[in-house]
Order: sequence, then C-alpha cells, then structure tokens
Amino acid sequence: MDGGKPYTVDELYEIVVKSKPYFGKNGGVTVSGGEPLLQAKALIPLFKKLKAEGIHTALDTNGRILNHFAKELMDDYTDLVMLDIKSMTEEGYQQITGQKNKETTFNVSTHREASGKPMWLRYVLIPGLTDHPEQLESMGHYFKDYKTIEKLEIQPYHKLGVHKWEALGWEYQLKDARENTDEELHTAQMVLKPYFKSISIN
Repeated sequence: MDGGKPYTVDELYEIVVKSKPYFGKNGGVTVSGGEPLLQAKALIPLFKKLKAEGIHTALDTNGRILNHFAKELMDDYTDLVMLDIKSMTEEGYQQITGQKNKETTFNVSTHREASGKPMWLRYVLIPGLTDHPEQLESMGHYFKDYKTIEKLEIQPYHKLGVHKWEALGWEYQLKDARENTDEELHTAQMVLKPYFKSISIN
C-alpha cells in the first residue's frame, strides 16, 4: 500500500500512447501489482481513455476485491482478466498468502464468467503444496464448464522474490519449498489438460 512513484491518469496515458508503436498487433497495457483492484477507482478513467484510443487492456489480479469499482473496471473497460488461483483449499490459501477467505478469488471468477468476457487463469505450482493431483483435479472440475477461460498458465515456483520479503522484515512463508522438476511440470500439465482449452508453462 505504501511506496512507489505516484502518477496521474494523464501522465500514464501519455506514456502508453507514446509506446503504442511497439505494441504490434497483439500488444496493449497490463496492470499488475501488488493488487491492481485496490486502485480500481483510479484505473477506471485510465482504462476508459485507453479503450477510446483502441488499446487492449488487461488486469493481472489475485481477485481479493470485488466492490462496485472493481466490477465497473472489469465489466466496462477490461479486455482480459488474468486471475491468479493461489489454492483450491482454504488451508492452502492461508499458508501461501497469509490471508483468509479464498472465496473472494472465486467470486471474481464467477463474476467474470457471467460477463462473458475473456479470462486467463494462472496457477503457481508449488511442490508439496499446490501440485497434488487431487488439487489439480479439483481445479479442473471447478472450472471445466467456464466458457470465458481462454487458457491456463502454470507458473513454476521460484524464489526470486524472497529478498523482497526479507527487505520488508517479513517472514517468508514458503522458505522450505523447492523449485519444480521438469517431470512435475509435465505431470501437472497432463492432469489439467482435459479441463482447459489451452495450457502453457511459463
């Protein structure tokens, strides 16, 4: 919630418009974070201006917020929602995020599905925590009838962000987790393949 350089909507808009020649046919603007829906009210006028310019807009979110500003932003001005699924269980969700109530994420997925607009799912595969076949099957069953999900991105687990936690004086919750093997990534992809149109390993 603190830190970072503040920008006005107009300043960000000018930066984006100047970069537009580099977008190519499939480019655009993705807002991530932290959690971009914390700033949904401020993002509405930015995305509105970008849409008027014909620029593709995307949100990379963990779905922790679904107030009326978030709904307006997603429903009216967001071409693509990239939704992070942390865990299929409340216990796993709390262990990974330190927060309660995983259902907020699924409320966002339900809302996006009802809008009929495109969504990608992103799932971090953490050995011993989120890679159990029953958890993967559970995710597949939960989302199998969704029409708006264009693809699932499997995110291999890494420790590149550990130093950020340490710099903030926070205890890193997954310090004992290891990185995935190629075989584990392939196995997860095969378990999930029947449920999704497209799966990629990032």
